[in-house]
Amino acid sequence: MLKSHSCGELGKKHAGQKVTLAGWVHRRRDHGGMAFIDLRDSSGIVQVVFNPQISPEAYQVAGSLRHEYVIQVEGEVVSRPKGTENPKLATGKIEVMAQKATVLNPSETPPFYINEDVEVEESLCLKNRYLYLRRPRMRDNIILRHKVVKFIRDFLDAKGFIEVETPILIKSTPEGARDYLVPSRLNPGKFYALPQSPQQLKQLLMVAGLEKYFQIAKCFRDEDLRADRQPEFTQLDLEVSFVEEEDILQLMEEVFTSLVETVKPEMRLIKPFPRFSYKEAVERYGTDKPDVRFSLELKDITDIAAQTDFAVFRSAINNHGKVKGICLPGCAHYSRHQLNELTNLARGHGAEGLITLAFPPDSYQLSAVSSDKVKSAAARHLTQAQLENIAAKFEAKSGDLLLIVADKAGIVNKALDALRCEMARRLNLADANLLAFTFVVDFPLLEWSEATNRWEPMHHPFTALREEDTPLLDSEPARVQARHYDVVCNGCELGSGSIRIHNRQLQEKIFQLLGYSKEEIEERFGHFLRALEYGAPPHGGIAIGLDRLVMLLAKEQTIREVIAFPKNQNAVDLMFDTPSYVDKNQLDELNLKLKHETLRSE
Repeated sequence: MLKSHSCGELGKKHAGQKVTLAGWVHRRRDHGGMAFIDLRDSSGIVQVVFNPQISPEAYQVAGSLRHEYVIQVEGEVVSRPKGTENPKLATGKIEVMAQKATVLNPSETPPFYINEDVEVEESLCLKNRYLYLRRPRMRDNIILRHKVVKFIRDFLDAKGFIEVETPILIKSTPEGARDYLVPSRLNPGKFYALPQSPQQLKQLLMVAGLEKYFQIAKCFRDEDLRADRQPEFTQLDLEVSFVEEEDILQLMEEVFTSLVETVKPEMRLIKPFPRFSYKEAVERYGTDKPDVRFSLELKDITDIAAQTDFAVFRSAINNHGKVKGICLPGCAHYSRHQLNELTNLARGHGAEGLITLAFPPDSYQLSAVSSDKVKSAAARHLTQAQLENIAAKFEAKSGDLLLIVADKAGIVNKALDALRCEMARRLNLADANLLAFTFVVDFPLLEWSEATNRWEPMHHPFTALREEDTPLLDSEPARVQARHYDVVCNGCELGSGSIRIHNRQLQEKIFQLLGYSKEEIEERFGHFLRALEYGAPPHGGIAIGLDRLVMLLAKEQTIREVIAFPKNQNAVDLMFDTPSYVDKNQLDELNLKLKHETLRSE
């Protein structure tokens, strides 16, 4: 080894020891005829002192060092003089007095600062990812990811689970997003698909009698990207035989609680995890993935609005819409410019506009609200009694601001969810050190798609339904409830799961309800349906987005910051410059021909 110790492991106990270190020059400073180097490796940073009185040769080498040079240093660990300790460094109570220094490899000037966590243009950090990963924050994120995966493996192993790897090249089946397709050279005209999830495979493992399966699984979905999506992602995939919903939820609460308390003990949890029905979550928060670290709950005033003469309210209600809003404490002073920003945000989420009611400080009593005391274009259309009822519904106080949306229920909830989250950010209402895990249950099994003009599964087509709702499949599919559950944390959907259908007849019926012909069912799912005929046990499971979980634990805003080599928003790897054109000979081998002659011929 070119080093006897790692930089980050040194402490007071090593004082007086001779050590050999190797790493990167993080910072360099010259003071009073001595040079100081912050030396960095994957374990941390330690200060190295170059004193010409101790080693003129080492001091001469220090004069040539620049940021990101790779060096080896031999020296003695000493306690820092009193008053010079650095509490910001884990090694801040000691330093290394250099006796010998060797440049192992010089470095060009990096295209961005590595020793400062300043914002870098995304394209630059993705193109030079190997440099961006040198940043201590990124190093810590990758180490955190390792610790999370290791904990999960050890935890589930202790619970009797076995890890089983499933194929990456599988059959293309509908899972809710576009597949990535892989042409087969040996079978011309045929394609594999990369798995969107190991859904059918893990259920087949239950048919195989393995009972407790898990996998840290790679998944692939060709969908539009955002902060919490990548073309390829990693999930904790888990399936268990002979379970009910409560068994999976209790297991998840235990694993998340133990994980946080072990890996991130400085963060707090809400225990036990709150539970919401799908309907309750949407009604109270406007979304089925609520952030419950703050209140700002939605209030429905449709009944009050129906009694008013306000045309905006009446129009929405006459079109079977809703009138709902949120109350912002102490925001009555918002300027016209600020209100316009919020209005544009609501419009960006489908709403036609935003109604605001501001109650100026010390201007009214709840029992005596009048339109001349309320700042709102809508106030003159409302009676005093109606204003009082609205204020009471929101529990509004002097100085509060109401944001109200009148539209179709889905648009109202979507717009208010966006406003709620934006105002929590502006008002700093969400505790960054709190992980508010919640379970959302009682989802509908199906939802009607206007785009495809047919029923679509709310989760996926293998989700079981409540047994008592089976007769509704023929008469009122919209009322059928699924045995489905989601895990949400801080407004982020971490994962979904369900109890599965383990009966061929019911599974075929669901496929038929979703609009598949008998021929399509056999072609796409025949292998799976036949497996259900051979004593398939009742089973259920869940899939947790590992990237999203680590993102929350690391307090990052995007999963790209916890993935070693991610792609950009256009699904492009800027470091490898891929996707890229391929040689015509490769296409010929695969029996493929491009529709547009844009390939690069070499």
